[in-house]
Amino acid sequence: MKKIEWNESYSMGIDFIDKEHKALFSTMNKLLKISEDETKSEWVCQEGVKFLKNHSIEHFEHEEEYMRSIDYEEYEVHKRLHDNFREKTLPALEREMDEMKYSVESVRHFLGVCIGWVISHTLTEDLAITGGSNSKWLDIPHEGEQNAMETTIVELIQDMFHLKAKLISDQYIGQDFGKVVCCRFVYKGKEKNKWEVILVYEEQLLLKIMSGILNMEYPRIDEMAINISRYISRQFIERVRESFPNLELFDLEKESLLTHDQLVASFERDHPSCSLLFDSGAGYFAFCVRSADSLRGKIGDSINHQNAMDRVKQYIAEENKEWAEHKKSILVVDDSDFVRKSMVKLLKDDYNVVDAASSVAALQSIVVNRPDLVLLDYEMPVCDGRQTLEMIRSEKTIANIPVIFLTGRGDRESVQKVMALKPEGYLLKTMSEEAIKSVIDEFFAKLKQSEK
Repeated sequence: MKKIEWNESYSMGIDFIDKEHKALFSTMNKLLKISEDETKSEWVCQEGVKFLKNHSIEHFEHEEEYMRSIDYEEYEVHKRLHDNFREKTLPALEREMDEMKYSVESVRHFLGVCIGWVISHTLTEDLAITGGSNSKWLDIPHEGEQNAMETTIVELIQDMFHLKAKLISDQYIGQDFGKVVCCRFVYKGKEKNKWEVILVYEEQLLLKIMSGILNMEYPRIDEMAINISRYISRQFIERVRESFPNLELFDLEKESLLTHDQLVASFERDHPSCSLLFDSGAGYFAFCVRSADSLRGKIGDSINHQNAMDRVKQYIAEENKEWAEHKKSILVVDDSDFVRKSMVKLLKDDYNVVDAASSVAALQSIVVNRPDLVLLDYEMPVCDGRQTLEMIRSEKTIANIPVIFLTGRGDRESVQKVMALKPEGYLLKTMSEEAIKSVIDEFFAKLKQSEK
């Protein structure tokens, strides 16, 4: 990241506050430029950081004065967030930079945190002052907590990320839908009880969020993206907390980042009481909560202000390694138990294999698990392979998933009929197991080559 740009979606319509927000962006841009140049002196960085800090604190005071003047009903909540940032977050980051003599790395960590906090705060709390964003959802029907949580999160995704989301599973247990970033937080409650909250972002969703809020094309997940996502996640949880005071998420006690393997291990340990998976149209997002009773064992190294930079770099390295070693996933769809079991047995050593006996079960599995390849029986009853493929291609979020047909007919006319649907290929069920495995291995080898 070399520059962040002001986006009109941040505008509150209050002239002096908008000007101060723009000035904050300008100051952060200057510091980003300084951080790119290792020849800049420690003193220059110190002065730049000091200016940003002082400007932020002064802006908070002006904003609080304005809220008092209009008798803003959520003044105390808003001020508490300001206080936490100026009294805890900023001093801790300053100590870190001082200890590291204002290195490029420490300054960029400082900026990642500040950018994440300022942007997410502007998109939620600040816009709420003028009614531009929902602050609390007091009109949510409370007869069903899960329905209320779903409504809240859909509203939040709209407010914070400007995306329209829909719930696709209320039983998310870490199903694999691609490369993800998992932010885990442990909060201390009123009676010394604890709550664990996990937010899971599909990588392409996080890149979309980054590109949207920074008004630039963000190419890959790096340290800056992780730090911004950490603080966006905190703001997200804060908004949920206000809608559900019974969660008692009072003090953040522990924060960590989870690889996908660690995420799955946490679900195997104990399933969350609330575990919702959403499709945002730009990627999947999961929100999971569980109480203290299930917090056993160590899941992910804790992040604090002293080790944050090292932990984030380590996390990216672990995720990249895990993904490089990650088995490709295949969904086998066939109404024959024998065919499904044979294919699973043939492929399970080299691939993660899931099977489905019907088109309905297949579509449900595709939406939640998002396989890398679908092996689809062409001659299924009720809803055949043609109709199933048409349904896959008609759904934008899964339309590009590769499909290879399984067919028992090898005559010219049948093959032409299958290939007219433009799948990635077809396999005859009469082929030897070695030949079938060879075709699938070759497909993934070509896919890997094309991704380089």
